[in-house]
Amino acid sequence: MTATTRTEPSVHPTVSEELRREVLEANLRIPRAGLATLTWGNVSGVDREAGVFVIKPSGVTYDALTAEDLVVVSLADGSVVEGRLRPSTDTETHRSLYLAFPSIGGVTHTHSTHAVAFAQARRPIPVLGTTHADTFNGPVPVTEVLTPEQCATDYEYHTGQVIVDLLGRDDVRAREVPGALVAHHGPFTWGTGATASLEHAVICEAVAEMALHTLALGAVEPPRHLLDRHFTRKHGPDAYYGNPSAV
Repeated sequence: MTATTRTEPSVHPTVSEELRREVLEANLRIPRAGLATLTWGNVSGVDREAGVFVIKPSGVTYDALTAEDLVVVSLADGSVVEGRLRPSTDTETHRSLYLAFPSIGGVTHTHSTHAVAFAQARRPIPVLGTTHADTFNGPVPVTEVLTPEQCATDYEYHTGQVIVDLLGRDDVRAREVPGALVAHHGPFTWGTGATASLEHAVICEAVAEMALHTLALGAVEPPRHLLDRHFTRKHGPDAYYGNPSAV
C-alpha cells in the first residue's frame, strides 16, 4: 500500500523480453476485442522470481503503445523500477491481486459495456448456460461498495482489497472464477499469464452480454450437472478439451 515512485532500475533484474512482448500484445488486443473506449483498460503480467510485474503506462493510447513504454513495478512495495512513464493508475489494484493469489500470473481491467452494466447494478453475472460454465465455475461475483474512507486514501489499493475480501483470499476460488466486478466500477479478470487474463476479460464481457439478453427473455436456471460437465472438460485433472501440443 504505497504510492508508486521511481527508484533505480538496478534494484530488480530486467524482465524478459518474452514477458514484455506478452504484456504489450495483451494490451493491444483490448481495443481490438472491443473492450475499451479511449484508454479505459490495462493488462499486466508478473515475474514472481524477479519480484516485479509489467503494466501499461497511464493514459497512453493503444495505437501509440510500444514495449519500451511499459512500466516495471516492484511486487514488494509498488515502486517503479524500470520505465520512463507513470504506470497505470490501477497498478495498486493489480499488485493487491498478485500478493493475495499466488496462482495469478496476469491481470486485466477494462470498462467493457455489458460487464460494467452488471457492476453498476451491483449484480453478479449469473451462470445461465454452458458458455459461462466453460470458464467460470460459478457467477462472476460483485464486490461491496468502497467506503468514503477507502476512496479518500489509497483508493486503488482498497479496490484490490475488496476483490481479495470477496474471494476470501482463496486461491482455488480465484482459479475457478477468474474474475470479479468491482461495484459501480467494472471487471477485473486474471489468469496464469497476461494473455490468459485478457482472454478471460473477453469471455467475461461475452457472457455478460448473453446474460443480459437471457434475463430479458426470462432466464431458466440450467442444471448443475450440465454446468459441471462443461467446466471439468476444460479444467482440472480430467480435462480433455483442445490439443495443447498443437498450440
